[in-house]
Amino acid sequence: MIRRLAADLHLAVVFLTRLPMPRLPVDVPPLARAMWAFPLVGAFVGLLAATVLSAALSGGLSPAVAALLAVGAGLWLTGGLHEDGLADVADGFGGGATRQRKLEILRDSRIGSYGVLALVIALGLKVAALSALPAVDAAAALVAAAAQGRAVLPLAMLLAPPARADGLGAGAGEASAGVTAAAGAVAVGLGVWLLPWADVLLAVGAAGLACAVVVMLARRHIGGYTGDVLGAAALTAEVAVLVVLSR
Repeated sequence: MIRRLAADLHLAVVFLTRLPMPRLPVDVPPLARAMWAFPLVGAFVGLLAATVLSAALSGGLSPAVAALLAVGAGLWLTGGLHEDGLADVADGFGGGATRQRKLEILRDSRIGSYGVLALVIALGLKVAALSALPAVDAAAALVAAAAQGRAVLPLAMLLAPPARADGLGAGAGEASAGVTAAAGAVAVGLGVWLLPWADVLLAVGAAGLACAVVVMLARRHIGGYTGDVLGAAALTAEVAVLVVLSR
Protein backbone atom coordinates (compact mmCIF):
# COMPACT_ATOMS: atom_id res chain seq x y z
CA MET A 1 0.00 0.00 0.00
CA ILE A 2 2.81 2.41 0.88
CA ARG A 3 4.55 1.72 -2.44
CA ARG A 4 1.30 2.32 -4.28
CA LEU A 5 0.65 5.63 -2.54
CA ALA A 6 4.26 6.69 -3.15
CA ALA A 7 3.90 5.84 -6.85
CA ASP A 8 0.72 7.92 -7.04
CA LEU A 9 2.41 10.89 -5.41
CA HIS A 10 5.44 10.50 -7.68
CA LEU A 11 3.23 10.59 -10.77
CA ALA A 12 1.30 13.60 -9.43
CA VAL A 13 4.51 15.57 -8.93
CA VAL A 14 5.81 14.66 -12.39
CA PHE A 15 2.53 15.60 -14.05
CA LEU A 16 1.75 18.84 -12.20
CA THR A 17 5.20 20.41 -11.80
CA ARG A 18 8.53 20.91 -13.53
CA LEU A 19 10.52 19.54 -10.59
CA PRO A 20 13.33 17.17 -11.56
CA MET A 21 12.22 13.73 -10.42
CA PRO A 22 13.54 10.17 -10.75
CA ARG A 23 12.27 8.23 -13.73
CA LEU A 24 8.81 6.81 -13.29
CA PRO A 25 8.66 3.03 -12.82
CA VAL A 26 7.75 0.85 -15.76
CA ASP A 27 4.33 0.09 -14.24
CA VAL A 28 3.14 3.70 -14.14
CA PRO A 29 -0.20 3.98 -12.29
CA PRO A 30 -3.18 5.47 -14.13
CA LEU A 31 -3.24 9.23 -13.77
CA ALA A 32 -6.85 9.19 -12.55
CA ARG A 33 -5.86 6.90 -9.67
CA ALA A 34 -3.12 9.32 -8.59
CA MET A 35 -5.46 12.32 -8.44
CA TRP A 36 -6.02 11.89 -4.71
CA ALA A 37 -2.47 13.29 -4.36
CA PHE A 38 -3.08 16.33 -6.56
CA PRO A 39 -4.06 18.59 -3.61
CA LEU A 40 -0.78 17.71 -1.87
CA VAL A 41 1.20 18.80 -4.92
CA GLY A 42 -0.99 21.88 -5.20
CA ALA A 43 -0.24 22.74 -1.59
CA PHE A 44 3.48 22.51 -2.34
CA VAL A 45 3.06 24.87 -5.31
CA GLY A 46 1.12 27.25 -3.07
CA LEU A 47 3.78 26.99 -0.37
CA LEU A 48 6.49 28.07 -2.80
CA ALA A 49 4.35 31.01 -3.92
CA ALA A 50 3.61 31.93 -0.30
CA THR A 51 7.32 31.86 0.51
CA VAL A 52 8.06 34.25 -2.35
CA LEU A 53 5.17 36.49 -1.25
CA SER A 54 6.41 36.65 2.34
CA ALA A 55 9.99 37.31 1.27
CA ALA A 56 8.90 40.12 -1.07
CA LEU A 57 6.76 41.77 1.59
CA SER A 58 9.58 41.44 4.15
CA GLY A 59 11.86 43.16 1.65
CA GLY A 60 9.59 46.19 1.58
CA LEU A 61 7.88 45.58 -1.76
CA SER A 62 4.27 46.63 -2.21
CA PRO A 63 1.49 44.05 -1.79
CA ALA A 64 0.69 44.17 -5.52
CA VAL A 65 4.30 43.58 -6.57
CA ALA A 66 4.72 40.82 -3.98
CA ALA A 67 1.51 39.15 -5.17
CA LEU A 68 2.64 39.28 -8.78
CA LEU A 69 6.00 37.72 -7.89
CA ALA A 70 4.20 34.98 -5.93
CA VAL A 71 1.93 34.20 -8.85
CA GLY A 72 4.97 34.15 -11.13
CA ALA A 73 6.70 31.65 -8.86
CA GLY A 74 3.72 29.33 -9.10
CA LEU A 75 3.72 29.64 -12.88
CA TRP A 76 7.41 28.80 -13.01
CA LEU A 77 6.95 25.67 -10.89
CA THR A 78 3.99 24.36 -12.88
CA GLY A 79 5.04 25.54 -16.33
CA GLY A 80 1.67 27.28 -16.68
CA LEU A 81 -0.03 23.91 -17.12
CA HIS A 82 -3.51 24.99 -16.05
CA GLU A 83 -3.13 28.46 -17.53
CA ASP A 84 -2.51 26.87 -20.91
CA GLY A 85 -5.72 24.90 -20.50
CA LEU A 86 -7.75 28.00 -19.67
CA ALA A 87 -6.36 29.89 -22.67
CA ASP A 88 -7.12 27.02 -25.05
CA VAL A 89 -10.64 26.62 -23.69
CA ALA A 90 -11.36 30.33 -24.02
CA ASP A 91 -10.09 30.33 -27.61
CA GLY A 92 -11.96 27.16 -28.52
CA PHE A 93 -15.28 27.98 -26.95
CA GLY A 94 -15.13 31.61 -27.99
CA GLY A 95 -13.80 31.22 -31.52
CA GLY A 96 -15.15 27.90 -32.78
CA ALA A 97 -18.45 27.75 -34.64
CA THR A 98 -18.89 23.96 -34.51
CA ARG A 99 -17.97 21.22 -32.07
CA GLN A 100 -15.30 19.88 -34.40
CA ARG A 101 -13.79 23.31 -34.91
CA LYS A 102 -13.72 23.93 -31.16
CA LEU A 103 -11.88 20.66 -30.61
CA GLU A 104 -9.39 21.61 -33.32
CA ILE A 105 -8.71 24.96 -31.64
CA LEU A 106 -8.22 23.23 -28.29
CA ARG A 107 -5.36 21.26 -29.87
CA ASP A 108 -3.80 24.32 -31.49
CA SER A 109 -0.73 25.46 -29.53
CA ARG A 110 -1.20 29.06 -30.63
CA ILE A 111 -3.03 31.51 -28.39
CA GLY A 112 -5.73 33.89 -29.60
CA SER A 113 -7.40 37.01 -28.26
CA TYR A 114 -9.93 35.09 -26.14
CA GLY A 115 -7.14 33.13 -24.50
CA VAL A 116 -5.11 36.25 -23.77
CA LEU A 117 -8.11 37.99 -22.24
CA ALA A 118 -8.97 34.96 -20.10
CA LEU A 119 -5.42 34.78 -18.75
CA VAL A 120 -5.27 38.51 -18.03
CA ILE A 121 -8.52 38.33 -16.08
CA ALA A 122 -7.58 35.16 -14.18
CA LEU A 123 -4.08 36.31 -13.21
CA GLY A 124 -5.34 39.81 -12.49
CA LEU A 125 -7.94 38.42 -10.08
CA LYS A 126 -5.24 36.39 -8.35
CA VAL A 127 -3.00 39.41 -7.83
CA ALA A 128 -5.89 41.65 -6.76
CA ALA A 129 -7.20 39.09 -4.27
CA LEU A 130 -3.78 38.49 -2.71
CA SER A 131 -3.07 42.22 -2.53
CA ALA A 132 -6.26 42.74 -0.53
CA LEU A 133 -5.26 40.26 2.20
CA PRO A 134 -2.87 40.71 5.13
CA ALA A 135 0.44 38.93 4.58
CA VAL A 136 -0.26 35.89 6.79
CA ASP A 137 -3.76 35.44 5.39
CA ALA A 138 -2.51 35.79 1.81
CA ALA A 139 0.11 33.09 2.36
CA ALA A 140 -2.48 30.71 3.82
CA ALA A 141 -4.90 31.48 1.00
CA LEU A 142 -2.26 30.67 -1.61
CA VAL A 143 -1.68 27.20 -0.20
CA ALA A 144 -5.36 26.43 0.37
CA ALA A 145 -6.45 27.70 -3.05
CA ALA A 146 -3.74 25.78 -4.90
CA ALA A 147 -4.74 22.57 -3.11
CA GLN A 148 -8.45 23.09 -3.65
CA GLY A 149 -7.95 23.90 -7.33
CA ARG A 150 -6.24 20.57 -7.96
CA ALA A 151 -8.79 18.69 -5.86
CA VAL A 152 -11.61 19.44 -8.32
CA LEU A 153 -9.95 17.59 -11.21
CA PRO A 154 -11.39 14.13 -10.47
CA LEU A 155 -14.74 15.80 -9.74
CA ALA A 156 -14.74 17.35 -13.21
CA MET A 157 -14.08 13.90 -14.70
CA LEU A 158 -17.05 12.48 -12.79
CA LEU A 159 -19.39 15.22 -13.98
CA ALA A 160 -18.81 14.67 -17.71
CA PRO A 161 -17.51 12.07 -20.19
CA PRO A 162 -14.36 12.57 -22.27
CA ALA A 163 -15.08 14.76 -25.31
CA ARG A 164 -12.98 12.49 -27.57
CA ALA A 165 -11.52 9.03 -27.49
CA ASP A 166 -7.88 10.16 -27.59
CA GLY A 167 -5.88 12.89 -25.89
CA LEU A 168 -4.86 13.56 -22.31
CA GLY A 169 -8.38 13.71 -20.91
CA ALA A 170 -9.36 10.28 -22.17
CA GLY A 171 -5.90 8.82 -21.54
CA ALA A 172 -5.99 9.74 -17.86
CA GLY A 173 -8.43 6.93 -17.15
CA GLU A 174 -11.69 7.05 -15.23
CA ALA A 175 -11.86 8.95 -11.96
CA SER A 176 -13.67 7.01 -9.28
CA ALA A 177 -15.91 8.38 -6.57
CA GLY A 178 -13.37 7.11 -4.04
CA VAL A 179 -10.49 9.07 -5.57
CA THR A 180 -12.70 12.15 -5.85
CA ALA A 181 -13.67 11.89 -2.19
CA ALA A 182 -10.06 11.31 -1.16
CA ALA A 183 -8.86 14.37 -3.08
CA GLY A 184 -11.59 16.46 -1.49
CA ALA A 185 -10.72 15.17 1.97
CA VAL A 186 -7.03 16.01 1.51
CA ALA A 187 -7.89 19.53 0.35
CA VAL A 188 -10.32 20.08 3.22
CA GLY A 189 -7.78 18.76 5.71
CA LEU A 190 -5.19 21.20 4.45
CA GLY A 191 -7.77 23.98 4.53
CA VAL A 192 -8.73 23.28 8.15
CA TRP A 193 -5.07 23.44 9.11
CA LEU A 194 -4.68 26.83 7.41
CA LEU A 195 -8.03 28.61 7.60
CA PRO A 196 -11.03 29.13 9.91
CA TRP A 197 -13.86 26.65 9.35
CA ALA A 198 -16.09 29.29 7.76
CA ASP A 199 -13.41 30.08 5.19
CA VAL A 200 -12.88 26.38 4.47
CA LEU A 201 -16.57 25.98 3.68
CA LEU A 202 -16.49 29.06 1.46
CA ALA A 203 -13.43 27.76 -0.35
CA VAL A 204 -14.94 24.32 -0.96
CA GLY A 205 -18.18 25.84 -2.20
CA ALA A 206 -16.44 28.32 -4.48
CA ALA A 207 -14.16 25.67 -5.97
CA GLY A 208 -17.01 23.24 -6.52
CA LEU A 209 -19.20 25.88 -8.15
CA ALA A 210 -16.39 27.09 -10.43
CA CYS A 211 -15.64 23.51 -11.49
CA ALA A 212 -19.32 22.83 -12.18
CA VAL A 213 -19.63 25.95 -14.36
CA VAL A 214 -16.58 25.01 -16.45
CA VAL A 215 -17.83 21.44 -16.89
CA MET A 216 -21.32 22.66 -17.80
CA LEU A 217 -19.86 24.90 -20.51
CA ALA A 218 -17.68 22.05 -21.76
CA ARG A 219 -20.63 19.70 -22.04
CA ARG A 220 -22.56 22.31 -24.00
CA HIS A 221 -19.73 23.24 -26.36
CA ILE A 222 -17.91 19.95 -26.97
CA GLY A 223 -19.89 17.27 -25.16
CA GLY A 224 -17.45 16.59 -22.32
CA TYR A 225 -13.99 17.26 -20.99
CA THR A 226 -10.49 17.31 -22.46
CA GLY A 227 -7.15 17.88 -20.76
CA ASP A 228 -7.53 21.60 -21.45
CA VAL A 229 -10.97 21.64 -19.86
CA LEU A 230 -9.55 19.99 -16.74
CA GLY A 231 -6.80 22.60 -16.60
CA ALA A 232 -9.35 25.40 -16.99
CA ALA A 233 -11.47 23.90 -14.20
CA ALA A 234 -8.48 23.72 -11.85
CA LEU A 235 -7.39 27.31 -12.49
CA THR A 236 -10.93 28.68 -12.32
CA ALA A 237 -11.49 26.92 -9.00
CA GLU A 238 -8.21 28.27 -7.63
CA VAL A 239 -9.08 31.83 -8.64
CA ALA A 240 -12.57 31.48 -7.16
CA VAL A 241 -11.13 30.39 -3.82
CA LEU A 242 -8.75 33.35 -3.68
CA VAL A 243 -11.55 35.76 -4.57
CA VAL A 244 -13.93 34.54 -1.85
CA LEU A 245 -11.15 34.50 0.74
CA SER A 246 -10.28 38.14 -0.05
CA ARG A 247 -13.79 39.37 0.77
